[in-house]
Amino acid sequence: MTDCSVAAMRALTLCMLLAIAGSATGQQAYPAKPIRFIVPYPPAGSTDPMARMTAQKLASKWGQPVIVDNRPGGNTIIGTEAVAKAAPDGYTILLVSPIFVASPSLLHPPYDAVKDFAAVATIGKTQIVLVLNARVPANNLKEFIALAKTKPGQLNFGTTGVGGIVHLSGELFNIMTGTKLQHIPYKGAVPLMADLIGAQVDLSFQTIIATISHIKSGKLKAIAITGETRSASLPQVPTYAEAGLPGYGVAAWFGIVAPAGTPKAIVDKISSEVAAILVMPDILDYMAKQGVEPFVSTPEQFAALIKSELAMYADIIKVANVKLD
Repeated sequence: MTDCSVAAMRALTLCMLLAIAGSATGQQAYPAKPIRFIVPYPPAGSTDPMARMTAQKLASKWGQPVIVDNRPGGNTIIGTEAVAKAAPDGYTILLVSPIFVASPSLLHPPYDAVKDFAAVATIGKTQIVLVLNARVPANNLKEFIALAKTKPGQLNFGTTGVGGIVHLSGELFNIMTGTKLQHIPYKGAVPLMADLIGAQVDLSFQTIIATISHIKSGKLKAIAITGETRSASLPQVPTYAEAGLPGYGVAAWFGIVAPAGTPKAIVDKISSEVAAILVMPDILDYMAKQGVEPFVSTPEQFAALIKSELAMYADIIKVANVKLD
C-alpha cells in the first residue's frame, strides 16, 4: 500500500471517529437549546398551572429555557396541529388532556392522535366530583338517581362547553344510570358556577379545584367522586363504587406528547425527568393545593391510556349522539 493510500485511510478513519463522537455528544447534550412547550389553552386556565410547574422544573434541571407557549383556539386544534407538524427533535412538546382523545370523534381534527404523536409522560390527574345545588332534594347518589328517574329531562347539568370532559362525564352518567339529565353548556366556568350555586342549574360534574371551596362552605353538595379511593382533599365524599355505581370512571389528566418520530432516547429522557419532578416535596404540596394527584407513567403506559380513552370517548359520543352546535 502506498504512503498516499495509508494517509487517505487514516484521514477517512479520523473523520468517521469524529462523526461518531459528534453524534454521541449531540445525543448527550439534549437539550442544547430552548424547548417550546405548547399549551392549546388560554393562559391562566385550569391546565396552565400544570404546564408552567413542569416547565420551570425542567428548565432548572436542564439549564435551558422551557418556554410555555399558549396557543388556544379551535377547541385545542390550533396548538395541537402546530406540534403535529413540528420537527420531531424534542424541542417542541405539547400539553394534552382528555379533549385530546375526545376531539377525534367530535371535531375530526387534521391529525391522528396516535399516528402523529409520541406519548411522553403523564403529569397529574384530578378526579371528577358530582355536585348538586343545595336545593336539589337528594343527599346521596342513590337518592339522586331515583329522583332523576322520576323527572326525565327535567334536571339539568351545566358544563363549560360541548364535548369537554365535564359534558362527556354527564353523558356517561346518563348512559350508565338510564337517566335523562339535560345538558346546558355555558361560555365559561364563572357564570356556570354562579348559576349552579344560585340554583338556576341543578348539578355539574366538576374537578375538585373548581368546587372544593363551595363544597366546604355548604353551597354545593358533593355526592360522589371518581377514582378507586376517596380523595384526600374531600375524604367525606364516597367514590362512585362506594355510592352504588361501580365502573363509572372518568378523570381529568394532564400529559405530554411530542411529534411522531421524536427519538426514543429523548422521549425517555423527558419522561424520566418528569417522573423525578413528581416526587419533589414542593411539587407534591403545590399539586395537592390544586386538587391534582401526581400521575407517573412510562411512555408505553401513556400510549396505552391514549388508545383506551380514544375508544371510550368515541363510544360515549356515539351512544349519546353528541354533536357540536
